[in-house]
Amino acid sequence: MTNRSTGHTARALVAPGKGILAADESTPTMAKRLATVGVESTEEVRRGYREILLTTPGLAEFVSGVILFDETIRQRTGDGRPFPAVLHEAGIIPGIKVDAGTKALAGFPDEVVTAGLDGLRERFTEYVELGARFAKWRAVLRIGPGRPSPACIEANAHALARYAALAQEAGLMPVVEPEVLMDGTHDLDRCAEVTQRVLHAVYDHLDRHRVVLEATLLKPNMVLSGTDCPEPADDTAVAAATLDVLRRAVPAAVPGVVFLSGGMTEEQATARLDALNRQQPQPWQLSFSFGRALQGPVLRAWAGDDGRREEAQAALLHRAGLNGAARYGSYVSAMETSASTV
Repeated sequence: MTNRSTGHTARALVAPGKGILAADESTPTMAKRLATVGVESTEEVRRGYREILLTTPGLAEFVSGVILFDETIRQRTGDGRPFPAVLHEAGIIPGIKVDAGTKALAGFPDEVVTAGLDGLRERFTEYVELGARFAKWRAVLRIGPGRPSPACIEANAHALARYAALAQEAGLMPVVEPEVLMDGTHDLDRCAEVTQRVLHAVYDHLDRHRVVLEATLLKPNMVLSGTDCPEPADDTAVAAATLDVLRRAVPAAVPGVVFLSGGMTEEQATARLDALNRQQPQPWQLSFSFGRALQGPVLRAWAGDDGRREEAQAALLHRAGLNGAARYGSYVSAMETSASTV
């Protein structure tokens, strides 16, 4: 697969009105999610829950791609169909999370670097055979006194670039995810300053590693006040600060920005995506790659009861439709309780 075709994948993932469902939680993270609804995590439970997500009728109207976990890309529906094939048949692009989580950054207390580069070329070959067409790698950076350090920013930017280059070599479109966590007391300006520094470093390293930007997507945090900030910014301020940072740090060659939802409620993530899209035109498509902000209503509706499968799928379709509306800047809070989202 050439970078021309991976560029096509990038553009297809940020098609108007659509975004990405992140269903790539690791086994420990999935166990925590299931525990919130009183369900024990077993392989069969995880398989059944993800089958509910991936077989939701009509999901392709609002979801262009799904990021899978290593376990999930190998699983099948109850009637024996591989999950990637189910997505492909529905017109949804299968993707794969390839990082191995974070490890302590030696010499820098409370800072981490993402692992998983060892053997990645070989794993990419297998994931292509299993049906993946794009990949994702997450870096994690924390705001605090003296953090993130220049060394932490450089280490994570370097790893993201090496991953992206290997993905394109394998014919997979890389989603580049440098997440500046919202934990802390910092204000909007501090988050903007850190996010901009991180993105500058990421694109510097992508350039050094000859990554073709037209065949990538960026998955960043929105610029947000810290969770413990005494004066949190409103949605309009969040959108303005986020766009300021993107315009200063993200090349126009990148087809799209697919925001993560970490730390935000479902309603906050949608409202802020909507606020961003009300400020069009921008050089990039402004879309979503949400995990909890799409799956939360599904987990609550299902809660381990397979007899509530239809209610769970309806909850996913409704939430996806709200974010589809936000892609056009046409979301309003009244849609939260409406039977129709378009």
